[in-house]
Amino acid sequence: MSDDDGGFSDIRDSVDGHPIGRLLEYARPYWPRITLGVVAAMLTRFARLVPPVIVATTIDRVVLGSADPGLLTEAGLLPAGAITGEAARLAFLRRLVVIAALAYLLRSATRFGSRYLLQSSAQKIQRDLRNDTYDHLQHLSMDFFANHQTGGMMSILNSDINRLEQFLNTEFRQLIRVVATVGGIAAVLWYYAPTLAIIALAPVPIIGLASAVFLRWIEPRYKSLRETVARLNTRLENNLGGVAVVKAFNRYAFERDRVAERSEAYHDEKVAALRIRRGFFATLRLLTGVVFVLILFVGGRAIITTPPGEAALISTGAFAAFFLYLRRLYSPMRRIGRSANKYQLAKSSAERVFGLLGREPTVTEPEDPHVPDGIDGDVAFEDVWFGYDDREPVLKAVSLDVPAGATIGLAGATGAGKSTLVKLVPRLHDTDEGRVTVDGRDVREYDLQALREEIAVVEQNPYLFSGTVAENVAYGDSEVLAAERGDGDADAARERVVAAADAAAADGFVSDLPAGYDTQIGERGVKLSGGQRQRIAIARALLNDPAIIIFDEATSDVDTETEEEIKASIDRLIEDRTAFVIAHRLSTIRDADRVVVLDDGEIVESGPHDRLVAQSGEYAALWDAQVDDARAIDADD
Repeated sequence: MSDDDGGFSDIRDSVDGHPIGRLLEYARPYWPRITLGVVAAMLTRFARLVPPVIVATTIDRVVLGSADPGLLTEAGLLPAGAITGEAARLAFLRRLVVIAALAYLLRSATRFGSRYLLQSSAQKIQRDLRNDTYDHLQHLSMDFFANHQTGGMMSILNSDINRLEQFLNTEFRQLIRVVATVGGIAAVLWYYAPTLAIIALAPVPIIGLASAVFLRWIEPRYKSLRETVARLNTRLENNLGGVAVVKAFNRYAFERDRVAERSEAYHDEKVAALRIRRGFFATLRLLTGVVFVLILFVGGRAIITTPPGEAALISTGAFAAFFLYLRRLYSPMRRIGRSANKYQLAKSSAERVFGLLGREPTVTEPEDPHVPDGIDGDVAFEDVWFGYDDREPVLKAVSLDVPAGATIGLAGATGAGKSTLVKLVPRLHDTDEGRVTVDGRDVREYDLQALREEIAVVEQNPYLFSGTVAENVAYGDSEVLAAERGDGDADAARERVVAAADAAAADGFVSDLPAGYDTQIGERGVKLSGGQRQRIAIARALLNDPAIIIFDEATSDVDTETEEEIKASIDRLIEDRTAFVIAHRLSTIRDADRVVVLDDGEIVESGPHDRLVAQSGEYAALWDAQVDDARAIDADD
């Protein structure tokens, strides 16, 4: 199923299990440091409970002179009985100061430890998840990349995985905060005044239930929002990648409108989710405000109306501490809504990430792959049928025998199936019916890496990576590439790079570049001409000395002089190799051992150039048209 607009909505069904559960599986290697971080975080929360108790004790026993022992006395940290006299009060106060100082010291140390351990663990999980996702993405088959746009993939690798890291980093700590704070405060409040504690804790289950309802409301909004973001990213990536075309045709307004349309859709989805979220948070604040007012009334009335000498519902100091605790109690409780919000965002992102990880390639390794020491290069197509997805077949009953060392020229109109045919040799796609063999063995029986190491491809529009000329040529051989990157014999690697470039008629212009082979060529080789990029691509393909080489319109973007240079190089390079040469300019393949003409996915003619021209068929018509065009150009000159 394709997703041409970049939303990646089709991959959600590939998630195996709950997406957040899958995310937590990535935390398994780091459980020791996470556990230590959790313990430190709990201690931090408990240390935060101490200052209000000290305030209550100071008011009741130091200021008011109460003989009520209080929580710290029952814990064995303070003496019992009434504190009388200035010296006794000062000594008592100093002890309180020491307890407070120790509490703050513990809080500072455990806060540092918990945040470092938990945040670094989240970063490690993010790293592992991004590496695994990218590695899996690389191994997906070409049909996946044909049906999904680059902007959507980048959205998953960047924004979705970053969102999961933020969720682990902030909301996991928030969960600890809620559990420790609410539990600790509930115990302290119950100690001071059970009646008031019941009032204070009454909103807790209500907030929990409301959060569950909120999750159901907001979930579809966030799914739609993530898809809208991916579509917006896809549109931006496409427009920026095609900026030269936009400028050449002056389509600024058109592209602005297309981006504005996607941006407006994102705005609408964002505002709709914002409306639900803000309403939920406002309700929570109203609920906690009501509880605050009730406690103020009930507790204050009890203190005022209790006769002298009788035990009040709550002491004056404890009443003051109560309000300090209420703020700390409801602050994380109100954050439950935000955490629920973050959870839904993270779940939506996790569905896309783990949906992608759950997507299996259609081109897979056999159970017992064949790993040859080398191949001769004999290639055969046996009654091959192939089509992309559910569309009409591109190849129809194609049968072709290519002996090792032969050069096959492929001709035909655009869309005839030439490029598709040669893509079946390195298993970029698998046949729907029939089979492709190399040295008499079905390509589906080979180890994929071993097979592709023996096959080199030069495409019509070769892709060059941002980096140096040498790195792009070295890309054709893993050992040479490693050496160019500093891991190996750099001098020997450079010699092989130069030799490959020379064979591809590229050494001349490379040597004239400002830094020679160390010249940075920019993104996609933007600093080189089309012909220069093609020659670099040819050099890259030849570096590992393949047994089979495929030239897909390799001279389409070069002038006549350069074409002759590349053609001469190709003639030398295809000696003793099996070669498939797809050519728009038929002069490139006139010396091929055999020319195969395709039309609408079928082989309609096959034979040497001279014989096909003499037959006055499809190939002859194409040849005559190009000869006439060449004569017309010469006449104009």
